[in-house]
Amino acid sequence: MKCKLLLLLLLFASNSWSQDGFKMENNKKRIVIPFKLINNLIFIPVDLNGVQLTFLVDTGVEQTILFSLEEVDNVSLENIQKIKLRGLGTNEPFDGLKSSRNKLKVKNYEDSNHDVYVVLDQDINISSSVGIPVNGILGYHFFKNYPIVVDYKKKKLFVYKNINLIKRLDSYYKTQIELQENKPYIKTDIQTTDSSDEVSSKLLIDSGNSDALWIFNTKKTELPLPQINIEDFLGKGFSGSIYGKRARIKTLKINNFILPNVISAFPDSTNTKDINFVDNRVGSIGGDVLKRFKIIFDYKNENIYLKKSVNFDDEFNVNMTGIDIQHEGLQWVKDDFNRVKIYSDNKFDANGNNLDQNLKFNFKLKPTYAIFSIRKNSPADLSGLQVGDKIIRINNKYTYDMSLSDINDLFKEQENKEILMEVERNDVRIKVFFVLKKML
Repeated sequence: MKCKLLLLLLLFASNSWSQDGFKMENNKKRIVIPFKLINNLIFIPVDLNGVQLTFLVDTGVEQTILFSLEEVDNVSLENIQKIKLRGLGTNEPFDGLKSSRNKLKVKNYEDSNHDVYVVLDQDINISSSVGIPVNGILGYHFFKNYPIVVDYKKKKLFVYKNINLIKRLDSYYKTQIELQENKPYIKTDIQTTDSSDEVSSKLLIDSGNSDALWIFNTKKTELPLPQINIEDFLGKGFSGSIYGKRARIKTLKINNFILPNVISAFPDSTNTKDINFVDNRVGSIGGDVLKRFKIIFDYKNENIYLKKSVNFDDEFNVNMTGIDIQHEGLQWVKDDFNRVKIYSDNKFDANGNNLDQNLKFNFKLKPTYAIFSIRKNSPADLSGLQVGDKIIRINNKYTYDMSLSDINDLFKEQENKEILMEVERNDVRIKVFFVLKKML
């Protein structure tokens, strides 16, 4: 499943703007933080009160959020108070906790007085959508004190003592941003159709959204929906599922950069009617656009710096199967006989037969995947696949040997690619065949 969970708008009982935030050691000029890039999203190791966890780096949220508590029950949290949380979606606000005076550390980058907001609902969890355990989200406070370079190609974050320490700064295009409610907004120009005008559009820079672009049509802003579009499940917010349409818009312009044929999501107004957007906000730029740049975030001076990455001109693609897949857990898998090491304590006769019948097999925990949603009239839908089907093999390869990113990449690989899929439904194995087809 392509992760589209994270266009988050949280309402808190109180704020933590007074936090000092992360600090570098005085003798440090630069800190290098490697990250995992999964479905255009950035994940880093974070030490919370002495416990090693994995967090999503998300410019689209202000506060630090903790969830997946069943995996982090050894984390000690103090100074707790009850609050209400709310996010993008269709459901009501939900219960949460606020914990203050926590110690957060990312390598030598540390905050010893950090507020953490705890989501109590165990169903709110992005781990199943990215295929790795994810324990929380790190937002504004990670960026606010120092310039940070995001290098998607090298999969590294670079935290600098000051902006002048960054080499070849003049090779970037400097662009002003606006911090509102401690989130970064940028002015862009969007033309959605050939016949429509180019519209100056204020967008949230949202590294926690794996899609390229989201456009919210409200009473104040109305960008025409392209004639060719598809109904789609767009993802899950903290307050429920999000539905809408997808389409290719004509152009997105950021400073001097022009991106054509951007796959854009247009959420239904029912998902956004109760959200108080900042003035003149039109939508969000997500990871599928951001990864096409090397980016410097300079929150203190309200600037970002952009430089083309090697994949800037790559085509924007959409899943051509019509299904979203999620990680369903782990299973024990026994290695095939010919992959097993034969240990020296096994004895064989002259014909090679094992005498003590004590061959040793390796068992490993490997992932399982299931279909979470299906787009109507898509190739997968027409083949007879159903929500809940457990995916066993794709093109004769067992899915437990594939990552969720591997599967998602396969589904976007090329039009007319043949897919043979074996699934399990009600303990019965079923094989289906379909061909990838571009819907946009």
